Amino acid sequence: MRLKYVILLLIQFLCAGQSVAHTGFHPVEGFASGFAHPLTGADHLAAMVCVGVWAALVTVEAGRLWRLPAAFMVAMMLGGALAAFGVEIAGAEPAIAASVLALGLFVLGKVRLSGALAAVIVGLFAVAHGYAHGLEMAQGAAFSAYAAGFVIATGLLHFLGIVLGRCLLRVPGLYRVAGGAVGMFGVLLLVQAW
Repeated sequence: MRLKYVILLLIQFLCAGQSVAHTGFHPVEGFASGFAHPLTGADHLAAMVCVGVWAALVTVEAGRLWRLPAAFMVAMMLGGALAAFGVEIAGAEPAIAASVLALGLFVLGKVRLSGALAAVIVGLFAVAHGYAHGLEMAQGAAFSAYAAGFVIATGLLHFLGIVLGRCLLRVPGLYRVAGGAVGMFGVLLLVQAW
């Protein structure tokens, strides 16, 4: 499948049907709840670590390692703000599952894309993840404290992914095993999302 079709499919996930992203959980508020959210969901954990791993695998210059994680965090805040202000984004749950699958495959294949294209893809995924975070926020809770928590936790997970990615590079083929495992987890999430 060509990459442009994958991107169109991801956009369709964000624009079609009713969103079921993480609904049914108890409402949360404050910095601690925001910080805990990315750490307690395996889907978020896998995707955010994979962003760091992917950046470490394909980025040669150390000064550019933070481009993908930064794109993710900015777009994630946008998604969280959209949810906090009541904007509906359809298909967030399948988009989150697709992000886990795609990021696992990107790590598996050590896929190199232009910086702009990689940032757009990661950004689309991040909007869905941020939207799920924002939906979890309690009515009337301070968005800034909650968002600060999930952004800091996400940054730490990206950093963990970068360190892990650099370690995986030292053992030939190990990144493929890790990417394949995350990709398989993404398939399971997609099946559950539908």
